[in-house]
Amino acid sequence: MLILGIESSCDETGLALYSEDLGLIAHLVNSQIDLFTEYGGVIPEIAARDHSAKIIGILKQLLKQTDHNLEDINLIAYTAGPGLIGSLMIGETVAKTIANVLNIELLPINHLEGHILAPGLEEDGLEPPYLCLLVSGGHTQIIRCDGYGEYKIIGETIDDACGEAFDKVGKLLKLEYPGGPKVSKLAENGDSKRFKFPRAMMKDKNLNFSFSGLKTSVLYALEDLNEEDHADVAASFQEAVIDALTTKLMWAVQDTKIHKLVCSGGVASNKLLRERLKQMAANNNLEVSYPRMEFCTDNAAMIAYAGFIRKKFKLPIYPTNFARPRWPLGELYD
Repeated sequence: MLILGIESSCDETGLALYSEDLGLIAHLVNSQIDLFTEYGGVIPEIAARDHSAKIIGILKQLLKQTDHNLEDINLIAYTAGPGLIGSLMIGETVAKTIANVLNIELLPINHLEGHILAPGLEEDGLEPPYLCLLVSGGHTQIIRCDGYGEYKIIGETIDDACGEAFDKVGKLLKLEYPGGPKVSKLAENGDSKRFKFPRAMMKDKNLNFSFSGLKTSVLYALEDLNEEDHADVAASFQEAVIDALTTKLMWAVQDTKIHKLVCSGGVASNKLLRERLKQMAANNNLEVSYPRMEFCTDNAAMIAYAGFIRKKFKLPIYPTNFARPRWPLGELYD
């Protein structure tokens, strides 16, 4: 079984080939970061146009690089949601066209499931049950994974995702887009104890998150500060975010008694977050796993792998006939 994975939910155009026998053969990603630097954020219409302009060329490059033809493909797994509707429709159109021409099976994949399963791409693999801390520009969730296809969100943000908060604080600090990674870099030279920024929703061991108030606190703090104070602001902001993430993940461990953890999504590449999770795991006899750095951000390898898992374990096929900008994890659509 040779699977073509297609990912186009936001501003990365990704394609991958995954083999039942060989595992991940290759994957390619075209990032649109340079395209949106001047705008300071993703413009959905421009993102969709760039997917449309690049996706066929990337597909040809992938096939050439792996010495395969379209006719070798037996299954196509594509991101059907959630994401930007215009971007999703480009990947969906390519997936449906190839599947119809070759008369092969088509599997719509929930983008979040791709992130949840991404650590399974490593050689030692990863099997549920585990808790997944999914942290990205669009999502901040604690997900209980009792088995393949058995997911329950037990905690999530009620406003901004943590990655979105990082990017917005990057703008406040006048850092170039994307601001999130640059905030983390700036924080390396700052004093994380100088500012006591709030950690919201910490009463009664609530597993949900809120980062909008934290962002507002940074805005007010910056009104009376100079640029030389920005590193301390960045460090204190980052400390507040990661304190909230790790504290609530530990509460989730205590509630569920699940001692195997996964951290995935773009913010999973944050150096301090990884250090704190490693420390938390060592102090509490926990096992923590991450996707490789290249699989933290959006990519088609995780989508192809999710398709493989759904096929291998005979999981229900999502009856999703159209791309979905909103698609709660585990929810089915006709």
